[in-house]
Amino acid sequence: MNILFTSAGRRVALIKAFYQSMKQLNISGKIVTTDLKKNAPASFVADVSELVPRVNDPAYIDRLLDICDRHKIELLIPLIDTELHLLAPNHQKFQDIGVTLVVSSTATNEICFDKRNTASFFHQIGVKTPKIYNLEQLDSINYPAILKPANGSCSVGLHKIENQAELEFFSKYVDGAIVQELIIGEEYTIDVLADFQGKVISAVPRLRIETRAGEISKGITVKNPALIAAAKHVVESLPGAVGCITVQCFLQPDGEIIFIEINPRFGGGYPLAYQAGADFPAWIIQMMNGEQLDIAIDDWQDDVVMLRYDDAIFVNKSDIL
Repeated sequence: MNILFTSAGRRVALIKAFYQSMKQLNISGKIVTTDLKKNAPASFVADVSELVPRVNDPAYIDRLLDICDRHKIELLIPLIDTELHLLAPNHQKFQDIGVTLVVSSTATNEICFDKRNTASFFHQIGVKTPKIYNLEQLDSINYPAILKPANGSCSVGLHKIENQAELEFFSKYVDGAIVQELIIGEEYTIDVLADFQGKVISAVPRLRIETRAGEISKGITVKNPALIAAAKHVVESLPGAVGCITVQCFLQPDGEIIFIEINPRFGGGYPLAYQAGADFPAWIIQMMNGEQLDIAIDDWQDDVVMLRYDDAIFVNKSDIL
């Protein structure tokens, strides 16, 4: 089985996890990565790396189709948000050449990409989410609050604002800014695996002990039944969730769960869930092969801690030119 990871960037640990799972399943095949530049670290742990234009380039889809055809790709897994909207409506083009996209439906991506849509979705399915303030009624805002882009990711453009002056300042520099109620509590990311029919197979809450640049740097798996059940409800309520879905929420001291975000792709912190035994790569491959999975939703190890640190890949100058 040949697998393509698009916009691979720094996802070295994830690609290594797929290699390991393929070996354990005795699955032969190669891993291909794409990126905009030759200096993407993940390119140097794959069997083959390919350069592609920017996602918004009109030739992007045709380039991916050509790569899939040449390398006989069977499974394509995108790794950044901006691709999801583009790939979902082109699902049939890939299917026609034998490629399965691990991409949720267009409707699900529309819900997840814009935080206003996400908030409306949470309200519709009966789960609590922070209030989004009407910026035309500034006297309704309770400070401190959170200002962020409606379609941002990785905490880019996110600011804690203490007053109206800060609101007016930061809103000039953040495109499509929204202001959201500030929530205090333990912050969790929950890695959820949905099968090709949208049924949840596994859910792994990770307490975010420390983050860097919007991504978890220290975390611990927490086998909390309430978080697992709530995440299952959220993902199975989406209209066509497929693959790894990362759900973010806050757990209040009184046990109340407040959801803030959904990202329908592998999150940067997934290697912690993998280390705990939630083998999404193997389960995705088995589902691709038509195998029936008999896995408990909490079939993974509690209290596994991840302490991330910087590592390096060393190559020659000619390798990245």
